[in-house]
Amino acid sequence: MKYRTILLFGAPGSGKGTQGKILGAVPNLFHFACGDAFRNLRIDDPLGRVFIEYSSKGMLVPNEATIGLWQKNIKASTVDGEFNPEVDTLVLDGIPRNPQQALMLQDFLDVRAVFNLHCSDSNKMVERLQRRALRENRLDDANLEVIRKRLETYENETKQVLDFYGPKLVYTIDATQPPVKVLREVLEILAKVI
Repeated sequence: MKYRTILLFGAPGSGKGTQGKILGAVPNLFHFACGDAFRNLRIDDPLGRVFIEYSSKGMLVPNEATIGLWQKNIKASTVDGEFNPEVDTLVLDGIPRNPQQALMLQDFLDVRAVFNLHCSDSNKMVERLQRRALRENRLDDANLEVIRKRLETYENETKQVLDFYGPKLVYTIDATQPPVKVLREVLEILAKVI
C-alpha cells in the first residue's frame, strides 16, 4: 500500500516545521518531520551518533540511514494508532532530501502535492535559523558556518527533488509572507489535492 502523501519542501528556515506542526493538528493529517526524528535519537544510539556527525557539519545523513529511520518511525506510528494509512494523509517534512531518497521512497508514497516554500532572501532564513537555535536549543542552527553549509547543500542536492516530482505536483509558495498567509495558500491547494 502506498501512503497518500504531501511534501513540505524548502530550504532550512523556510518554515516547513511551522507549517507541518499546524497541519499535523488537523484531523486525518499525520505530520512526520525527519529532522525531529533524528534529533530525538539518543547520543548512545549508533544512528544518533551518525546524525550528530553529519548535522554538525551541515551535511545530509546518508540515504540508507534516513530511509531506515523514516520506515521505523512510520511503522511505530501505525502500530501505536497515531497514523492510520487507510484514512490519514502523510505530511512529510525534511524527507526526501535528494532525488535518490525520492526514488527509494517511490514504492511507499503516493505524492499528491509538493509545497515548495520558497524564500528568496537567504539572510532572512539565516535569521530564522539563528532564532530557532536559541528557542529550541538546536545545535544544527547555532553555527553560522554550519547554516551556510546547510543552505549550500540544499541548493546543490535537495533542490533537485523538485525536478524529480515535476511541475504538475509542485506548488511554489512565497515563504517570506507571515506564516498564516503561507498556511492559507497551503490549505487552499490541499483541499483540492486530497
